[in-house]
Amino acid sequence: MQEGKDIQGEALELNKVGFFKTKDREKSKELNKVKQLIKFLGPAFVVSVAYVDPGNFATNISGGSYFGYELIWVILWSNIIAIFLQTMSAKLGIATGCNLPEMCARVFPRKLNWFFWIISEIGAMATDLAEFLGAALGLYLLFRIPMVYAGLLTGVITYIICYMEKYGQKTIEIIISVLVAVISVAYIIELFLAKPDWAQIGMHTAVPMLSNRDALLIAVGMLGATVMPHVIYLHSHLVLERRKNISDEEKLNHFKMEKVDINIAMNIAFIINAAMVIVSAAVFFKNGIRVDTIEQAHQSMQPLVGYLSSGVFGIALLASGLSSSAVGTIAGQTIMKGFVNMSIPINIRRLITMAPALLIIAFGINPMKVLVLSQVALSFILPFPMIQMLYIANRKDLMGNLVNRKLTKAIGAIIATMVIILNAVLIYLSFTGAA
Repeated sequence: MQEGKDIQGEALELNKVGFFKTKDREKSKELNKVKQLIKFLGPAFVVSVAYVDPGNFATNISGGSYFGYELIWVILWSNIIAIFLQTMSAKLGIATGCNLPEMCARVFPRKLNWFFWIISEIGAMATDLAEFLGAALGLYLLFRIPMVYAGLLTGVITYIICYMEKYGQKTIEIIISVLVAVISVAYIIELFLAKPDWAQIGMHTAVPMLSNRDALLIAVGMLGATVMPHVIYLHSHLVLERRKNISDEEKLNHFKMEKVDINIAMNIAFIINAAMVIVSAAVFFKNGIRVDTIEQAHQSMQPLVGYLSSGVFGIALLASGLSSSAVGTIAGQTIMKGFVNMSIPINIRRLITMAPALLIIAFGINPMKVLVLSQVALSFILPFPMIQMLYIANRKDLMGNLVNRKLTKAIGAIIATMVIILNAVLIYLSFTGAA
């Protein structure tokens, strides 16, 4: 009888040991999954900076102050489009081992690639203009540094950030992620201080609405500010750092991890963009204030919401401008080398991209209007990288097992058509004087 009890006891002990070993194995698997995910996080966070750059401040503040919560749905749908396009860009890089400009050089005639390069460079200049101005404005608003000197200081800080690339792409990813975190915390504080109407926010997020032509112009500007052409090129380049002669199975795993990276980073960008509109609506629209300059937005916040709010706004703008200037530079290098195999030294490129912003500052042109117009220009350029990317991603001979499926092709065609139609509407409004 005792022997039976001993055997039963031993069996229980063995079961316990087996149970804990199973638990340990499960924990180990979960830990390995987390480690693997962390290894792949980064490229989308660098890209996400373009979705919260100073151009977004300009269009979102204008949208919120003129139309209240009405245009939040534009941010939502722009973000959905952005997620799709960045996923396509990352997939192209993972599948082919080349970035989008390099693939264009392989697929399209050389003369056409020179045209693509010129268009892409115009987009890069418009982007740099917005980002450079934003950082200079942030320095001016926070420290009252004269705009010309703030512009020069922006150039120096941007150069330092770009210089850190010599220590590896991961270093840049960490720096940019920290700056994105600063912007996120800043707008969480702004939301808390602004006390918005959450019922109105919910309704206008779910229900599309455009009250007039001016709302349509701002909406298209928001699309241009949120869905950025230069980072469609850049994302396909950034994923290559983690692609090392991988098999089809490893490509699928890499793509799976990168989709997680994209969804986390892009949804953080969505929250920040939505917060910009919400805060502007709750603070300015509610009090009947129509904001036409970023400086006016900064000054108006202090008496309406408090000193903390205006300070946080300036910090967010500065972090946005500095981080997006660095990302714009990296994207420009990718564009130059890919399409026509041209590489311009970074110092010369920074001087070229600084010049338009410094001229605008010197002539006293309203930076807010320049920022909004730069985003509208980007919305015109956006169809080019979209069509290039979708054409290549639809080809089995180039993409292999990651080629776009029928549903993905259909969604891509719908998005490209929608963006082109919106741009045509904007051209019409501009030429008829309605914009």
